[in-house]
Formats: sequence, structure tokens, C-alpha cells
Amino acid sequence: MTVQNARRQFVIQLGALAAVGSSGMALTGCGGGDDAPEFNYGVASGDPLSDRVILWTHAKYPDSDGMVDLTWEVATDNTFKTVVSHGTAQATSAKAFTVKVDATGLSPATEYFYRFRQGSHQSAIGRTRTLPTGSVDEVVLAVFSCANYPAGYFNVYAEAAKSNAQFAIHLGDYIYEYGATNADGSPAYASAQAKSLGRVVEPMSELLTLNDYRRRHAQYKSDPDAKTLHARMPMIAVWDDHEVANDSYKDGAENHDAATEGSFAVRKQAAMQAYHEWMPIRTGSDASVIFRSFDFGNLLSLHMLDTRLYGRDKQVTFSELLDPSKAASATATLSSSTRQMMGASQVSWLQGQLASSTATWQVLGQQVLMARMAFPLSILTALNPENTSPEALAAAQAAITAYLTAKATPAASRTPEQQALMAQTKLGYNLDAWDGYPAARETLLMTAYSLGKRLVCLAGDTHNAWHADLTLAGYANPALAGVKVGEEFATSSVSSPGLEEYLSALPPAQIKGIFEGVVDDLHWMDPSRRGFLKMTFTPSAATGAWVFVNSITSHTYSVATPTTDEVRSFSLMA
Repeated sequence: MTVQNARRQFVIQLGALAAVGSSGMALTGCGGGDDAPEFNYGVASGDPLSDRVILWTHAKYPDSDGMVDLTWEVATDNTFKTVVSHGTAQATSAKAFTVKVDATGLSPATEYFYRFRQGSHQSAIGRTRTLPTGSVDEVVLAVFSCANYPAGYFNVYAEAAKSNAQFAIHLGDYIYEYGATNADGSPAYASAQAKSLGRVVEPMSELLTLNDYRRRHAQYKSDPDAKTLHARMPMIAVWDDHEVANDSYKDGAENHDAATEGSFAVRKQAAMQAYHEWMPIRTGSDASVIFRSFDFGNLLSLHMLDTRLYGRDKQVTFSELLDPSKAASATATLSSSTRQMMGASQVSWLQGQLASSTATWQVLGQQVLMARMAFPLSILTALNPENTSPEALAAAQAAITAYLTAKATPAASRTPEQQALMAQTKLGYNLDAWDGYPAARETLLMTAYSLGKRLVCLAGDTHNAWHADLTLAGYANPALAGVKVGEEFATSSVSSPGLEEYLSALPPAQIKGIFEGVVDDLHWMDPSRRGFLKMTFTPSAATGAWVFVNSITSHTYSVATPTTDEVRSFSLMA
């Protein structure tokens, strides 16, 4: 083994030891000669069931595209004295030298250790666990979204790996597709500090081809904190838009120009292939179908949805709604009863899953905010992030104050002007979320209501933290308007910037006050911090605790104990 290879193997093994050191795990050194395969991207596990789990790694010979023959092992102890499942696998160039196996024959609710090896050469050792069956007292999930490599370090992953979470839930934007710079040479999205942080993206161009997406996934998997998290617990993941291109829908994306970037279908297929290669997800015969359910005994059923690529119709934009020449058509599209967010077949599947599940909690793991984040037009038109002049900010503040004053005034005492403010049209502030698909949302919530299910929605995408009620709009039956069906807990981002950047002229406390004051269904939000959501389910409550780090631009960071506001519980009796 060359000095360089020996050093690389030592670093990999040392990193694995740190990742799972809390388990008392010890790793043996690597032996062998110059033909030792390299395990540069650690290990990962995912899609656990009660008797099996997906195991993942990447193995490649230095300077060779030759196939790597591997043995994988699952044991009940970190020294592998008691191996309970094992087999062989091959890392080949056809799958970018990634390897996935479905380790079967496992016992429910059991912690295991796993590794890949070739002779005396071995990967890092990972820790995983299977799902429980029967009566379950508690399940703890760490929920993530929006990890942007050039924006900063993945301290959020590192902190979650230290927590008591049993399973990781990733709601998408595991990678981002942007290049390092814009066409004018300025730093691309969230890349202003990338060079100084040593986190310039690879490749430096925007992702378009299979090789592009593979290289970007490899870079994200090379991150030490990502490797630590994956080695610590199994992950259940779905994609969002940035795994392909910003604001994707089934046939296109905001960040895709067919004239210069070719077929979106080809790009989408390449992105999906790379995702399945590099993520510990159970891949079926159709790679486009990633909606699936996981049962945690009688406590909760987790239904992972695809609200992005499978069946979503194209978004309606505010510019279309506010353009007199397009407003009628855009409004009709927005309110159409046939408008799809998930696609008819996925909706039918979810309805069947909800109907058949007897678990206490029905949990939706999906990408975008489902709660109604409705703002009056007077505020939406005034809050223009492209115009932060003193005059514009003053006008926005006046519109907000006028509305909140009217809202706080008893209906019988409102002036005609205040009555008009309260009667004006409301729209969700983000039409890329479920607010842009109101009929589809009502169909889903009415299904849960009709079945008498207690619904918890997990969401990401916005880069901010939210807790809100899920209520019916009452389209089919006005008497049901405002009826609560469940609650939504939305996680902040791992590193992507949030509202504090888009509304940079407003202090975070003011942004928080605006949202919490204006949006009827919103209980609490945080507009400015990076973190993850720790969800704890018991037979009596679903409790979300938001964990925030104070820095993503230094490996030295602190974590504040969640305040009372940052721990929110949905009681079974609520």
C-alpha cells in the first residue's frame, strides 16, 4: 500500500470511529497491498423495515475502473463476533461504483452494526436499526431538509448524530444543482463564502448530465458530517426539486431552459438515476416511484410522498395572477378541481394506505408546506423583496399594521375600510407549496377527516421552521371550513439561507411577528436559524423540538436548549 493510500484508509477508519464512538465501537486497521479498494464516501443505511434494511457504500480501486468484489456483514455487536446476515456484492462502473444491498433476516426493533469488506480491507462500520412491531411506546425521528454544500458546514448533521434520534428523515434538497457562479461571474446561489470555506461545488457548472449529478452526490457524501450522520442511523429519504432543478414539476422546472439545456425528461432521468445510486433508498422497478410507507408498530405509519416530480402540474406564479391579461386564466388554473400536486395514482395509493392503517398517528413525510399560509393581497403586493427602499418598506409596514389592526378589532366595530381589508382576497405567500394546489390539498385533508385519522405532516423546503394547524377550506361543504384535521411540523434547513436573506431589510423578529400575526393557522415560526426537527411520538402526543445551531461557517458551534416556544406538542386529545 502506498503512503498516500495508507493515510487515506487511516482517515476513513478514524472518521468512522468518531461517527459511532458512542456505541463503544472499535475498528481494526486495514491490511493488504496496493490493490486495496478505497471506501472514500463512508457507509449508509436506509429504508428500514421490521426484518431488513438497505446498506450502502462506494468502493473503487485507485486509478482503475475494475469491478470490486465485496462481502457485506450485519452483526449484533461492533466486533462482528455475531454475524446475523451476510452476502456478496459488486461495485461496478455501471453504477458509479456505488453498492446497495437489502440485508434481510433481521429482528424487529433491534440495533445492528454493518460493514463492507474485501479480505482484510474494510469500509467504515455503520450502525443501523430495524422498525418495531406490535405495541410501541416511543419513536424519535431527526427530520432534515435543504443541505446546501457551498452555503456552509453541515453542523446540523453533526449535532443530530449526537442526539437520541433513532431514524433520520430527509425531506429533500439533499443536494443542489447550481453551479459555482452565475453567467456574469458572480457567486451562484448560497455560494458567496464557498471559496473561503473550501466548499466550492464540483463540478463547477450547473448539473445537467448523469456524470454531473453523480459528481455532486459524491461531493456531498464526502462531507465528514454527512458521513457521521449516515453511519449513526438509518435514513428514510425523498427528493425535492434541487435534486433535479429549482421549482421542478413533472414536465419541467423554473431552472431549466429546454432551448439551451436540452430535454428536461432526459435531465430528470439522469438525476433520478444518480439519486438511486447514491442514496440508501430501496429501488423498485420504476425509479420514478418513491412514495412508500413505513409502519412503526401500532404507534405510527409514515407515508413518504413525492409532491415534486411524479404528478405535480406546473406552478402558477404571482406575476400571472397580478397581470390583467393573464389573471383570469391563472386564477382558473389555480382553483381547478383537477389540478394535481401528487398525481391521481399516488393520491389513490395514499388514500388506501390511510384507510388500511390502524396506527395511532398517520404521518406524512413530504417536501413543501401543507398548512394554509394565507396573506391578504394588500400585504403580498407591498412585501416586494426586490424593492427594499425606505419608501417601499414604509408602505409594507403600513399595509401590515392596517390589516393587523383590522383583524384585532371586533367585527361589529370595524370601519368600512377595515371591513374591506378583512374581506379581501388571500393567497399563500408561496405558490410552489400546497397553497398553489388548494383543491389537491383539500382532497387529501378530507380523506384524513372522513377516515377519522390523526394527521401529522412533516415538511421542509422553505429553509425555515414552522408549526401550524391543518384545516379544511370547506370547498365542498362550507360548514367544514376551519375544521382541524391535524398539525404540521416543518423543519428548518441544514445550511440553505431562509427568509432572513430574502427579506434582509426586516429584522427576524419583525418577520416572525408578521407571519404569526397575519396567518390564521400558524402557531409559531422561526425565520432565520439553521437546524433540524426532532419529532418524538408516543401514544398520547406528537412532539416537535427544533434544534438550532448558531453557526454554519465555523466547525465550532453551539446549540441552545430549545425554549418552550421551540417545543410544540400535538396531543391525541387536541
